[in-house]
Amino acid sequence: MKLTLLEIKDPLAYDEVVRSAPITSALQGWGYGQARKAIGYVPHRFLITRGQETVGALQLLRMPLKFGFSWLYAPRGPSLWSLEDLAELAPALKRWARPTDVLIKLEPPRPIASDDPIPEAHGLWQRGSPEQPEHTLALDLTQSEEALFAQLHSMARRNVRTAQKFGVEAARDPHFEDFWTLFHATNERAKLGEFPRGYYTTMLEQADKYGGEAYTFLSRHGGKALAGGFFLAMGKGVYYLFGGSVRDDRVDEAGVPLKDVKAPTLFYWNAILDAKRRGYEFFDFWGIPRELDESKHSYGVFKMKEGFGGFKLWYPAYELDLNPLARLARSKRRERKTQLNLERRGTAEDVL
Repeated sequence: MKLTLLEIKDPLAYDEVVRSAPITSALQGWGYGQARKAIGYVPHRFLITRGQETVGALQLLRMPLKFGFSWLYAPRGPSLWSLEDLAELAPALKRWARPTDVLIKLEPPRPIASDDPIPEAHGLWQRGSPEQPEHTLALDLTQSEEALFAQLHSMARRNVRTAQKFGVEAARDPHFEDFWTLFHATNERAKLGEFPRGYYTTMLEQADKYGGEAYTFLSRHGGKALAGGFFLAMGKGVYYLFGGSVRDDRVDEAGVPLKDVKAPTLFYWNAILDAKRRGYEFFDFWGIPRELDESKHSYGVFKMKEGFGGFKLWYPAYELDLNPLARLARSKRRERKTQLNLERRGTAEDVL
């Protein structure tokens, strides 16, 4: 029996399916789509059905291009009970799409271990370039806290203890302005891009309403925020989407600079423990470089994440051309990314 797309306007009912699906991601949640709406995308949400049975959910974002055309994108989606349904989804999407939609991009949220072969196709879907980070590190939170701590690199364990000794505190923290200061400073320092503030605040406001959650987590010493991150969670998974840190430029009473209290390390460790204690089973560090280069900002971020153990995963993307203009649209998007990279960092290479 063919798959059918049933467009849905009820965010609670939609997120219930996303949360329950075994192959899923918080980026398929209603709140994430609302945040994308704040930067020009138009979200469409569907239940995927076969007869009377619901077999998945799909959040598809339509991004306007020039001359009335658009492209369609499912961030880390669709949510499914079986990956075999991915091939059957193509005809249903082709029937729904407009003549002005040039291509569809999916990012199936079933990760592939770094050692395993990556399928080049799923039916009509052909492997394409991802929008979200294709490579990541993840932790299995079903382990005990003792086991998680034991798999930390020795330097990370030492830094956690050092931070605790100096009285660093790291926890969920509602002070968005402090997170924004860290995040913006890091982006300026590393010549990275960022969306307008409204993108992040919309996600914070919307994700909690329908079955997921978004939150900021800060590491403080003496009240000052030194490291922090922005997390999105739904179902069994927590995703660390954005983060930043600053050096502590304070001095003591004698004018001597304060010691490095290892605030970023405790930020990561306490965020992991917080996710575990709230019942999540999967912690996604969200992005590591395809190729290691010690001269890049991403290398230092990777080494920090690597210190917490975990395993490397791939999230390949797949595309379906709907229009003869798909190849041109793909090329123009790549050119746009290259231009932004040159403007920000003086290199055509992507960050990850």
